[in-house]
Amino acid sequence: MPRRAAFAVLAALVAVVALVSTAIFVGVGRGAGVLDTRPRERHDPVAPATTGSWVGTWSASAAAAEPNSYQGYPGMSIRNVLHTSIGGNSVRVHLSNLYGTRPLSITHASVAVAAAPSTPSAASGTMRRLTFGERTGVTIPAGRSVVSDAVRLTVPDAADLLVTTYSPTPSGSVTYHPHARQTSYLARGDRTEDAFGLGYTEQSPYWRYVTAVDVWSKEAQGSVAVLGDSITDGITSTAGANHRWPDYLATRLRAEPGAPRYGVLNQGISGNQVLTDGPGFPPDNPAALNRITREVLSRGDVRTVIVELGINDIIRPPRKANARQIVDGLRRLTELAHSRGIKVVGGTLTPFEGHRGCTPRLNAMRQQVNREIRAGGVFDVVVDFDRALRDPSAPQRLRPEYDSGDHLHPSDRGYEAMARAFDLDILRQTRDATL
Repeated sequence: MPRRAAFAVLAALVAVVALVSTAIFVGVGRGAGVLDTRPRERHDPVAPATTGSWVGTWSASAAAAEPNSYQGYPGMSIRNVLHTSIGGNSVRVHLSNLYGTRPLSITHASVAVAAAPSTPSAASGTMRRLTFGERTGVTIPAGRSVVSDAVRLTVPDAADLLVTTYSPTPSGSVTYHPHARQTSYLARGDRTEDAFGLGYTEQSPYWRYVTAVDVWSKEAQGSVAVLGDSITDGITSTAGANHRWPDYLATRLRAEPGAPRYGVLNQGISGNQVLTDGPGFPPDNPAALNRITREVLSRGDVRTVIVELGINDIIRPPRKANARQIVDGLRRLTELAHSRGIKVVGGTLTPFEGHRGCTPRLNAMRQQVNREIRAGGVFDVVVDFDRALRDPSAPQRLRPEYDSGDHLHPSDRGYEAMARAFDLDILRQTRDATL
C-alpha cells in the first residue's frame, strides 16, 4: 500500500476511535429523568465488564409516607448517610417522591464521601453537586422518581456516602425508609454543599427521598438484590455498624478469593408480606408481589434476587393466609423474576418459638412452608436460613447466641450466620445453569 494511502487509513481509524470514545464518555455523563421501569437488555452475569457498567452499590425501599410530614421539610437540608457495598469511579443517585402528595421541588442536591463513618462531614475534595438533565434542580411529580446525572467521584468499597437534598418550599408527605439503623442529619437553610457539616445539628434515624445509589465500575459483574422483611432490613442489628445480613454478604463478596464482584441491594421492609399490602394509597409497606417489579426487576444490573419473606404472612394480622397461599405467592415471585431472566435464591423461614406471635398452629404453618421450599419447585436455589439459625436442642427456637432477645429477629451474630449460610458459587451461575 502506498505510504500516503496508509496514512489516510490510519487517520480514519483514529477519527472513528475518537468518535466512539466521546460517545461512551457522554453516555456515562448523562442519565437523568423519570426512572425507566421498562424491561432492559440482560447481560451475561459471568462476563467480565471490560468497558464498565452501572451497578447498584446501595439501596433502601421506599416504605411509606413519613408520619406528620404533610409539609415536608421546607427550608431544610437533609443529609442521608449511606453505606456502599461496591466502589466505582462515577456515581448517580435515585430520588423518590412515591408517597408525595404534591410535586417535590429539590433546588440543590449533592453527594460526597463521608470523612468518617456515621458523620455529616465530607472527605476533603469529594463534595459534588448533583444535576438532573444538566440542571441544578428538579421537580419530581407525586408518585414518581428521578435519577441524577452521573458525576465523577471515586467511591470506595464499604464507605459511607453523604447524599444531601434541599427543598425551599412545602412538598407534601415525605417518602422515607423508617428503620435505617443509621444516623442521618438535618440542617436549617441550604447547607447542601457544607463539606464540614457544622450546620447539621439535628439527627435522624430515617432515610428520606433517596432510594438507590449506582456506581460506574469496570470490575463489577452486576448486583444481587435482597427482597425481604425486617430480618433483611436488619431491624435488630447494631445501629451504625452495618451488621444487617446483606451487609455481611457484601463483606464476603469483597473479601473471599474468587467471589463474584457484585453490589448488594437491600430491599428489606420491616413488616413486609408476600401477599398483603399495608394501608393507604399508594399502600404503605406494599406486598412483595406488588413491589418486586419497581424495586428489583426494573434494574438492568440485577443478576440474582434473594427472597427472605413469608413469616409476616403467618404472624401479622389479619392472618388470613395459609401455607399454600404463601407458597403460591413465593412461586409467583420466582415466575416474575424469570420473566426478566433473573435467578431466584429463596430462604427458608426462620424459627420464632417464644415470640409473642407464635402459636403451635402458626409454627406448624411455618414448617409446612419450609417443607415446600426444601422440596424444590418454589425457587431455583434454596438457602436454609432455618437450619443456619435454629437451636439444635430446640429446633423451633433461635440459638441463644443468634437471638436478639425477641425470639424472632437475629442478633448481629445471627445475621452473620445467615450470610455464611450462602454458597457463593450459586451467585456465579446464570439462571439457565440452575434449571
